[in-house]
Amino acid sequence: MAKNTKQYLQNPMLQQQQQGAFSGIKTKKYQLNTKTYIRLAMDNLLRTQWFWAFIPVALIILNLVLNLTGWYHNIWIYFLPPTIVLLYVLFWAIQFTGVTQLEQNKPMFKRMTYEIDSKQIILKLNAKEGMQIKWEMIKKAYKTKEHFLLVLSKAQFIHIPFTLLSSENDVRFLDSLLKRKKLLEEKQTTKALVK
Repeated sequence: MAKNTKQYLQNPMLQQQQQGAFSGIKTKKYQLNTKTYIRLAMDNLLRTQWFWAFIPVALIILNLVLNLTGWYHNIWIYFLPPTIVLLYVLFWAIQFTGVTQLEQNKPMFKRMTYEIDSKQIILKLNAKEGMQIKWEMIKKAYKTKEHFLLVLSKAQFIHIPFTLLSSENDVRFLDSLLKRKKLLEEKQTTKALVK
């Protein structure tokens, strides 16, 4: 009996359930669609790496100037940078599609509920199975008109559509929680809402 008690005390999800007084957000069940995942992953990639597009643009402008001044005549530079950019985007699209097929990533696409409070996020498959994510694991958060996106890495994130939350108060609570954790900036939120 003492051994079971010790295991219980080490499991924060079971402790929280036993305490009963949960002061946070409990969402409805949600399953992340693989197409939605790929679209959100590509959006996140482009949002974080858009500045690299200046290199091919600069090469094309430099070649245009050199061609017009007569210093260097070359036509391949107009085709090579856009092809490299296209191949780079295609590479990541294939990578994100592959993530959806890997066995170790299958839990990301299962139907689960989220329990969110100031200490952690718990992803629950059912009453006994789940995963705990500490706020320190989240690198950045984004808010749009339809959802929150909590980024763990380039290929892992938590998608929380507003339809999962039970009220506008839950949206405001999560918004203020993300700002307190310095994951969501005030400017970024208002800019996303304007779009």
